[in-house]
Amino acid sequence: MAVLRLASPVPGVVRPLTDVPDAVFAQQMVGPGMAVEPDRTGRQDVLAPCDGVVAALHPHAFALELDDGRAVLVHVGIDTVTLAGLGFDLHVERGERVRTGDRVLTWSPVDVAAAGLSTMCPLVALQADPAHLVHLVTDGEHVVAGVPVLDWATD
Repeated sequence: MAVLRLASPVPGVVRPLTDVPDAVFAQQMVGPGMAVEPDRTGRQDVLAPCDGVVAALHPHAFALELDDGRAVLVHVGIDTVTLAGLGFDLHVERGERVRTGDRVLTWSPVDVAAAGLSTMCPLVALQADPAHLVHLVTDGEHVVAGVPVLDWATD
């Protein structure tokens, strides 16, 4: 059984996906995972939660494709697509290989909150069986970016 360890993409407080103010995430329509309510700091780096290839890249979200075919999504804030990239700086390109902890983008949770949007950052194991995820931290716990938060096992 192969286990993929996922790291927190941002520093903040761990929350269940059900707390995310977006039904797609809260109801785990795209997959199970967790969310982080980021620390309210000015500019903040968002890190790759695991090794992979950047399969999808937007100023407010990215997906990594793993060598074994699995994929992981990081969404930076909720409804942040409405900002049209304003305040987000990308540091990678689609197709680029990244390693756990690499800086993918930079944003400001303070600016997103000031725009009236949620800063919650879902970390989703795309199309995964929820039974294959093990949470390494408890809801309400504060984590730093790059600390392991989930293990995703395969059959």
